[in-house]
Amino acid sequence: MGQNLFDVSGKKVIVTGGTRGLGLGMAEGFLQAGCKVAIVGTSDKVFAVAEEECNKGYDCVGIKGDLSKREEVYRIFNECVEKLGGDLDVLVTSHGIQRRHSAEEFPLNEWDDVISVNLSSIFVLCQEAGKIMLKKGYGKIINVASMNSFFGGQTIPAYAAAKGGVAQLTKELSNDWAGRGINVNAIAPGYMATEMNEALLDPKNPRFKTISERIPAGRWGTGEDMQGTAIFLASHASDYLCGAVIPVDGGYLVK
Repeated sequence: MGQNLFDVSGKKVIVTGGTRGLGLGMAEGFLQAGCKVAIVGTSDKVFAVAEEECNKGYDCVGIKGDLSKREEVYRIFNECVEKLGGDLDVLVTSHGIQRRHSAEEFPLNEWDDVISVNLSSIFVLCQEAGKIMLKKGYGKIINVASMNSFFGGQTIPAYAAAKGGVAQLTKELSNDWAGRGINVNAIAPGYMATEMNEALLDPKNPRFKTISERIPAGRWGTGEDMQGTAIFLASHASDYLCGAVIPVDGGYLVK
């Protein structure tokens, strides 16, 4: 088994949030490793990204939908599985939204939006994936947590609550399913150079300097930095890893 420990070729994978940032980085990692990947996005860009990957010789399909709406979550999941040939080996939940306000001013409608997209939809996707994976006694679920799964952040109460929830959900699902062949783990990205962090990436923002100085690796992360950990968690190499929340953060947490 050793020679093929990290081989994921032929696996059928769903990556939500797969049109940009960390999701796209992981999706490309799986495609390059020989997987068939269904990427999910909120706009027609998802079709363009899928076509671009297919033109490179990879096996990629795009599914458009709104994961803030419960009925859409089910529709999106079912369509992904259909496009993957009726089966699923790996689920990666990499979608999410961000809203910033001080806690005392945070609008409740925006709280509801963030919790719906960043936490509730993830449970539904995991639940549906679990139903497929339990039947065959094998599967890999990779949730995307955050540094805010470990600490609170600022001006992001809904996001912090949701990402704390993702970490705990990952552990609970692992407890339920680890003995039945499903590995549920999470990646906790550090500070990444993505659109979601555009405000923090502004050198004029005082937090940019503070954050950058705390990263021992000396740089902010990219989607490519997520690929190795994602492939590890999708492979047989992680078959005895259960309920872990793995920081991919350039050393930020341990500084």
